[in-house]
Amino acid sequence: MLSAALQFNGAPASPNLLPDESTEFHEVHGLRLLCRSWGRADAPAIVLLHGLRGFSGTWRTLAGMFCANYRLIALDQRGRGDSDWDPACNYYTDAYLGDLEAIVDRLQLRRFALLGHSMGGTSAYVYADRHPERLTALVIEDIAPGSSVQGAGAQRIIAEMQNLPDSFPSWNAARDYWTQQRPMLSAAAIAQRVAESLRERSDGRIHWRYDAAGISKTRLNPDPARIVDLWPVVLRLRVPTLVVRGERSDFCPAATVEKMMAQNPLIHSVEVPAASHYVHDDAPALFAAHVRGFLAPLHAPADSSLS
Repeated sequence: MLSAALQFNGAPASPNLLPDESTEFHEVHGLRLLCRSWGRADAPAIVLLHGLRGFSGTWRTLAGMFCANYRLIALDQRGRGDSDWDPACNYYTDAYLGDLEAIVDRLQLRRFALLGHSMGGTSAYVYADRHPERLTALVIEDIAPGSSVQGAGAQRIIAEMQNLPDSFPSWNAARDYWTQQRPMLSAAAIAQRVAESLRERSDGRIHWRYDAAGISKTRLNPDPARIVDLWPVVLRLRVPTLVVRGERSDFCPAATVEKMMAQNPLIHSVEVPAASHYVHDDAPALFAAHVRGFLAPLHAPADSSLS
């Protein structure tokens, strides 16, 4: 959903917004958080939570496939996108969960489906455990118990955060960085990351659009008491749940997903061929088809009473 055209200085073009795309800010726990939405206000709602270094616009392609029948709402989670950075660097699951609880109450969402990717998936699991009566369905993209603390994917993310540049001398340098970090992503997905995760400041350098230092601090030196053990959460889930795993994911082990399904019959899974941890980027049409197929029997899109 991003134009391939570049400005003369190599800067990315602005994202191509969908016709019904809108944004609004909500003040939550002393922070202004941006909510991006697509679709009719009276349609069944899907709330979307991005990953560690993500942004609300990452869901725009999915929204383009769903907004005729659903209302989609995506957050720039605290410290990301156009939402405020937390001066206390409170970037833990309990903080994200509190933000989510406040936002869905502010939007008066009585019943909705919840979709979370990676870090957003952790918050989604915990919300579903605490508020099963609010959810029609839970969709998790490529995260399982233990994903964030062990395994190749966890180590990859730690290495990225340890070696994260503060800024870049040019847009081309920023583009090269993202291409090296995400070699499996399409050119369009790389372009979107460059456009929506970075901004040029008055010093002429390209800086992150998120609180890189604060988020890195929390990720690299976390308070052990605030790390969520997802196994008890998964065992307690009472919401129909779909785990979408990338076949080539280094973050969400297939064996763990199999164990989840064996221990909770409400959990189902699909594996997307050739996709990495970033399934909605690698295979957007197939990802959307799996999500749509899972949601369809749980509620009819025309039933506005579920929004």
